[in-house]
Amino acid sequence: MKFGSAFSDSVTGGKATERRLFRTPSASWWSGSGRFLLFTSVLFFSLFALFFRLFHLTVVKGHEYRSLADGNRTRVLIQHAPRGLLLDRTGKPLVSNIPQYRLIRPCEGTADATQECTTRVSQEEGDAMQKNGLPLGSFLEVDYQRLYLYPEATAHVVGYINELSEDELQDEYYALRGYGPGDRIGRVGAEEVFEERLRGKNGKQLVEVDASGKILRVLGSDPAIPGEYITLSLDIGLSVTAETAFPVGQKGAVVITKPSTGEIVGLYSSPSYNPNLFTSVMSMEQYHGLVNNPDQPMFNRSIGGVYPPGSTFKIVTALAGLEEKSIQKDTIVEDTGVITIGPYKFPNWFFLQYGKTDGFVDVVKALQRSNDIFFYKAGEMIGITKLSQWARKVGIGKPLGIELSGEASGLMPDPAWKQERFVSPEDLEARNNDWYLGDTYHVAIGQGYLMTTPLQVNAWTDVIANNGVQCRPTIKKVTNSKYQSPTCKSLDIHKETISLITQGMQEACATGGTGWPLFDFHVQATASAAMTYIPVACKTGTAEFGDTTGKPHAWFTVFAPIPEQYNSSLKESGKTIISGDPELAISVLVEGAGEGSDQASPVAKKILEAWFLR
Repeated sequence: MKFGSAFSDSVTGGKATERRLFRTPSASWWSGSGRFLLFTSVLFFSLFALFFRLFHLTVVKGHEYRSLADGNRTRVLIQHAPRGLLLDRTGKPLVSNIPQYRLIRPCEGTADATQECTTRVSQEEGDAMQKNGLPLGSFLEVDYQRLYLYPEATAHVVGYINELSEDELQDEYYALRGYGPGDRIGRVGAEEVFEERLRGKNGKQLVEVDASGKILRVLGSDPAIPGEYITLSLDIGLSVTAETAFPVGQKGAVVITKPSTGEIVGLYSSPSYNPNLFTSVMSMEQYHGLVNNPDQPMFNRSIGGVYPPGSTFKIVTALAGLEEKSIQKDTIVEDTGVITIGPYKFPNWFFLQYGKTDGFVDVVKALQRSNDIFFYKAGEMIGITKLSQWARKVGIGKPLGIELSGEASGLMPDPAWKQERFVSPEDLEARNNDWYLGDTYHVAIGQGYLMTTPLQVNAWTDVIANNGVQCRPTIKKVTNSKYQSPTCKSLDIHKETISLITQGMQEACATGGTGWPLFDFHVQATASAAMTYIPVACKTGTAEFGDTTGKPHAWFTVFAPIPEQYNSSLKESGKTIISGDPELAISVLVEGAGEGSDQASPVAKKILEAWFLR
């Protein structure tokens, strides 16, 4: 069909060209569905990435980031529990707790920015910080400082607390018990013995803080549970008296007990120390001055020091002799001044000092006069084997079991011990390990290889005061009646033995005896009041040690009052006399001071006066 010249062939050609352009793949895809597909794909993958990130933040890491966010808004502060108080037997506090704070702040100069350091500040300083604003990022926790009210009089019984070291905090033992940085723990004494009961349980406080660390409000709290109050057997009045009565500048110890229960009423070691140094900021100079002091003020001489007991041991020799029937009530020994065995001489102290003798002596007079000649011969008649058996029975050569750490065993020698101790590898034929009669003589009067603690001297004094019952020493207050404590046991000693030894000890503190400061012992409340006489039983001791050219150790042990059945003084008329069961037993040691009657007995006398004046 022909359209004529008005329509050129170009029209048909143009359509053909259009068809070719429309069918070009690249142009048709982009202008058509391709652009939509690309946009949809980008949108899908973007949404998927956002969803995955949201899932990761909220589900996978949600708890961690929530904790971090809450940490920026809230803070858990420890409410440190006040440590329980230690009380004396009358209820008087021996310690107190002074309120203070722990300042928790970021540590300076450390690579870890989250690490925190603890500094203790006083209550006044902490209150001022809270009023004026804490340093950035710092917090205050309630805490307490331990104060020892009678520091030197009770240091070796009460003990002290101080902060756990970093090494200790890594120990599983402390971690399992909830100890943390800055916490303190009992180191020695009652503070250590009763640690679990004294420490209490810390509380917690959840607070809201702002970006600077300022507390905005308290969100919740779990109150701290204070530590338990512990009543000790100590009598603080007697403890202070022991401290003030002890010779100034001298080393030694005082042990005061209630015989019927074994309770430690006073325990003093000289020189002493101030335990408050350990609860405050102690300088290195103070620390080294304390631990390197040649007089060892932190050493508890009353339970850890070992010394020859001197003539106080004659109580044990008399006990062994009478119980083994080696000596009797009517056994008489003539004091000749000196016993000579070959080239060796064994003198009596009275003959050595004054050139005099005591004549014929029985066991009562031997204790009264502390006659060496009688006890040399008594030791010979008993024999070292039986003597050592009785010595161990009353507690020599083993710890007595007091709760305090550091108790020494002492030493009760015998032939087997010497055989082992002095064997000579170089010369198997050497006889320097044989036991000689002279060794027995020395032990029988409390010298030679024999070593005891002041606590052990007090223990055998308690046995006589208790009619043969031995009670384990304790720093706990005992509520049982006499001898009913499970820590008390009878040694099955005959009453006549107790009677004779008590009589001899009573005579030692009467005219003609060696304990002259307690002759006619009495107390008088006022100048116009009547005098009250207290019958006492005592034994002096003077023990040579080391360099015999120096002064010997001074010993004195005593109990009072004397039970009525053994007290001959009750028969005297015109006197007001205290009688009954023994209330106190006191043993005093003054190292290298001289005679027991001169140096040690005045200390015991002042303690007895303080007790009976009540």
